[in-house]
Amino acid sequence: MPEEYPWMDIARSKMGQAEIPGPPANPDIVEFLYSTTLDGPDKERDETPWCSAFVNWCLEQVGYQGTDSAWARSWLAWGQEADWNNLLPGAIVVLRRGENSGHVGFFVGSDDQSITLLGGNQGDRVCEASFPQSRILGIRIPA
Repeated sequence: MPEEYPWMDIARSKMGQAEIPGPPANPDIVEFLYSTTLDGPDKERDETPWCSAFVNWCLEQVGYQGTDSAWARSWLAWGQEADWNNLLPGAIVVLRRGENSGHVGFFVGSDDQSITLLGGNQGDRVCEASFPQSRILGIRIPA
């Protein structure tokens, strides 16, 4: 069994990539957005919500098929549900954000009350951030 999923090296290599205020867009974030089926100007703006695009892009770099969706909750139908007791870094975690939206990122670690994700669009950048475990909707791994 691997120590972590293969896309984690790719995700870590993008740590610190951030949105650019104003009209110019970070070309890396635009590249992430192009890994989804988004249309029109949303694909060209780094202000477009891009957490799911980042996850899609990272998986594609190592030969996995993502959801191709910019919607974070699309990952709830990807792969299979993970066993909480045997999580590897890189498991895909979907969080609740409001009634119909969400956030998605890669599992890094957890404690009794929080989960740490490496993800895109966390504070408008690629970074590690902690979230309450109560927001978890699902944790997915390849089928």
